[in-house]
Amino acid sequence: MSTFVIYAIGFLILLAGLIYGAVLLGVQTQWIVVGSLVLLGLGIAMGVGKTRTKDVPHE
Repeated sequence: MSTFVIYAIGFLILLAGLIYGAVLLGVQTQWIVVGSLVLLGLGIAMGVGKTRTKDVPHE
């Protein structure tokens, strides 16, 4: 498994926990969806940034 896949799985588990907590608190569904999409995009961007290999400079 690549590092990005492990990062993505962990982030999805975190996101699922936050969604479940928001449902238990009675947050409206539209705000849960908006927050989830924002966090998902942020998680993907962070995962790519942390796991991307550095480009080798060509001389």
